[in-house]
Amino acid sequence: MIDDIDGKILSILQNDARTSNAEIARRLAMAPSAILERIRKLETRGFIEGYEARLNPKALEMGLLAFIYVRADERIGSRVIGDELAMIPEVQEVHHIAGEDCYLLKVRVADTNALSDLLRQRLGPIDAIRSTRTTIVLSTIKETAQIPLPSTEKEALSDAG
Repeated sequence: MIDDIDGKILSILQNDARTSNAEIARRLAMAPSAILERIRKLETRGFIEGYEARLNPKALEMGLLAFIYVRADERIGSRVIGDELAMIPEVQEVHHIAGEDCYLLKVRVADTNALSDLLRQRLGPIDAIRSTRTTIVLSTIKETAQIPLPSTEKEALSDAG
C-alpha cells in the first residue's frame, strides 16, 4: 500500500494535478527531489494513471449528460461490444454490469437531437445490441473522479474539528 506521505501527495495531486513538485514539497516540508522520486514511484506502481484537465461540457456545447443501459447478445466474458462502445467519442465511460443489462454507458452530447443520432447511428448498427434504455440527467449535484483516500479524510475531519 502507500504510506502517509504518499497519501498526502496523492490527495494534493488529485485536488489539483498542476501543483508543482516544489509546492508539494513546501506543504509537506520535504525536498522537491524527494517528492519527484515519490511521484515517479507512485506512477510506476500504478497509483497514478495519468493527468488530465477537467473541461466544462456546457462551455463546449456538450451539456446533455445521459446514461444508457445496453443489453447485448455476447458470450460471457467477451469484451468485444464493450471495446466497440468505448471507441465512440461521446461515450465517456463504459461499465460492464451485472443484471439484465450488459453495459452502462455515460455519454455527453450537445442536445436531445445529438443523443438521438448517437443511439440511431452509432449504437444502432452494432448487431449484437438487442436494446437500450436511456436516462437523461436533468441536473448534477455532484460529479467527481476523485477517490476517497482514508488517511487524508481523517486529517480533513480533525482539521474541521
